[in-house]
Amino acid sequence: MSEVVAMAGKAYMRQLQAHPLRTKAITSGVLAGCSDAIAQKISGVTKLQRRRLLLIMLYGFAYAGPFGHFLHKLMDRFFKGKKGKETTAKKVLVEQLTASPWNNMMFMMYYGLVVEGRPFSQVKSKLKKDYASVQLTAWKFWPIVSWINYEYMPLQLRVLFHSFVASCWAVFLNLKAARSIATSKKA
Repeated sequence: MSEVVAMAGKAYMRQLQAHPLRTKAITSGVLAGCSDAIAQKISGVTKLQRRRLLLIMLYGFAYAGPFGHFLHKLMDRFFKGKKGKETTAKKVLVEQLTASPWNNMMFMMYYGLVVEGRPFSQVKSKLKKDYASVQLTAWKFWPIVSWINYEYMPLQLRVLFHSFVASCWAVFLNLKAARSIATSKKA
């Protein structure tokens, strides 16, 4: 079994070297799909909603993976040659003040408009209601992840690490979205 895992790891690294953007996009899409399947099961769904699953995978493939790829390349270029804890702290700060709020807003909008098919007015209302608490929670969690990512992960593995942790974060966002749908249906 460990030989299979080692071979798969080597094959993945070859793909990452040869086709970094494509590999990161596919990885992000697969992990986003896994997180949605987990969120659906945790929320009590007996039969997976395939349309929703595919739309979440599309989000990971078309947005999250490529965004992470270019974000980390940009950060590496912006802080080129600079190392140390102070530089890591600056990278984390820049990411948390720019990418984090943007990504959470994009996910919430995509989820509401595309996955749930809600009208923009409802999505806007939901953003007003929930965005601040989601972002404040993100700022309690993501700086630690970002620190680990910038401090210990090589550039080519940052999107993989981030996507893996993001799949856990997406379970939180999906469950929060499902909870708020259940609450609004009761009202």
